[in-house]
Amino acid sequence: MTPVDWVPALVQFYRREWPRLVWALVLAASATAAGLAKPWPLARLIDGWRGTGPFDDRLGWALAAFVLYAAHAVLGAALSRVLVHTGLRGLKRVREAVFHGILGMSLRRLQGSKAGDLLYRATWDTFAFQTLFHQGLFTCLTASASLLAMGVVMWRMNRPLAWVAIATVPPLLGVMKIFARGIGRRADAAQAADARLAERFQQTVSHLPVVQGYGGESTEALAFATDAEAAEAARGRQHRFELAYLAAVGVVFAAGTAGILWLGAREVEAGRLSTGGLLVFLAYLAQFYEPLQQLSQVGTTVSNAGAGARRVLELLESPAEPAPARDPARLPPPAAVGRRIELEDVTFAYRPSQPVLTRQSLDVRAGEAVALVGRSGIGKSTLLQLIPRFFDPDEGCVRMDGIDVRRLALAELRRNIAWVPQEPVLLPGTVADNIAYGSTGVSREAVEAAAAAAQAHDFIRRLPRGYDTVVGDGAIRMSVGEKQRLNLARAFLRDAPVLLLDEPTSALDEGSEELVMRALAQLRHGRTVLMIAHRERTLAIVDRVVRMGTR
Repeated sequence: MTPVDWVPALVQFYRREWPRLVWALVLAASATAAGLAKPWPLARLIDGWRGTGPFDDRLGWALAAFVLYAAHAVLGAALSRVLVHTGLRGLKRVREAVFHGILGMSLRRLQGSKAGDLLYRATWDTFAFQTLFHQGLFTCLTASASLLAMGVVMWRMNRPLAWVAIATVPPLLGVMKIFARGIGRRADAAQAADARLAERFQQTVSHLPVVQGYGGESTEALAFATDAEAAEAARGRQHRFELAYLAAVGVVFAAGTAGILWLGAREVEAGRLSTGGLLVFLAYLAQFYEPLQQLSQVGTTVSNAGAGARRVLELLESPAEPAPARDPARLPPPAAVGRRIELEDVTFAYRPSQPVLTRQSLDVRAGEAVALVGRSGIGKSTLLQLIPRFFDPDEGCVRMDGIDVRRLALAELRRNIAWVPQEPVLLPGTVADNIAYGSTGVSREAVEAAAAAAQAHDFIRRLPRGYDTVVGDGAIRMSVGEKQRLNLARAFLRDAPVLLLDEPTSALDEGSEELVMRALAQLRHGRTVLMIAHRERTLAIVDRVVRMGTR
């Protein structure tokens, strides 16, 4: 990943931090100045001891050395603190952008992605931006400035020795260029292997009851071990190549150091440089090589972090789907009984060669309750998901009250729809939070009224903390029927003119089904209902049954 790729991305997430960046540059310049001044007190004392300079203020030079060393340490610590905090603020923005991108991801893209891979990109890969900022961009700026300042000072002190130091730069740049591309390829492969390992872990945890119930522990352990071995091998190849790179850099530094020691001794013998001056030059040499070494490691850092940043940018730069309406139309006020839904010659395919819906048409009048029936895989759920634009049809048109849904603002379209999926969903939070999800500014009385209408109020009151009981992952256990009634209460509270139900009673026992059917019979009034159903009892509450897959 070249600077042309990652610098604009850093600017996007770190441009609001420019006051901190200015302060960091001031601290970096001050720390560099203190570092340049550090060797001089000792050099003055040595020259005075050898009789080539003043030796009359030993305490003063000792105090000066203390002040310079302390100032360099404090300024360095302050610089690190500013950079870490600035990097974390930018990292927060990157993660927020990734999260917003996932929130807006269409079901088509979501179903084509692996949950573990998305999780890895949103957590670990996002760290790449902090690394690129701190150890990439800022290191390039400060190390280059330090290198220039020390080069000027060394040139003024002794040009032959400065030439030796400068001569190490071209070989170093050559090593960086030779190794950079290989490091990048190996970093990409290692990131992908780690993502596959995260995906394996996530899938196993999600399906643990099935794994345990069918005795698949050894099979899953073997598969995980295979993926872990592949990740280990990929990281090993990456680190071996990095070590070869660092060894090559070390050889260049060793050659430069040897040359300066040999030539420096001759300069002292010739009287062109004092012993203290040689000490200062050697101290500068170490400082001169420090930014050189930092710059030499930037290639490795950028290659490693660039692999993660590239994966994040792929996610962020994917085109919006479904595409937002350019000039959104406005829906008219809904009729008292709901809104009209039309599908005209709709064709849709997850894969181009395997259409799920082919020229499907359906007209649901306002206030009508229609059940979709048909064999599994015929496209019933897909048809429902076209209405709130979880997908867009490949051909044909979906209309609400005569307006193509693609011409509506997505938020307005979905405000007019209450969606109850087949598998009831409870988000982490309280029972009241789950019922009120998506409905802002509602009172507790309204929440309880919706729960009562959904036949859920009585069992909620028996929970340990009633409506304040925490539910969701890892919280209190509830039956499928209880969860489904909470989902229906959420739909009651939303009070949308269109209700979409995906087999709301398919997983319920007889007692739960009775309660849910009472709720559905009440919920359908004043709404247009489109429901996937198979059970005859469920079909009793609809006005019309559409059998898909028949002529």
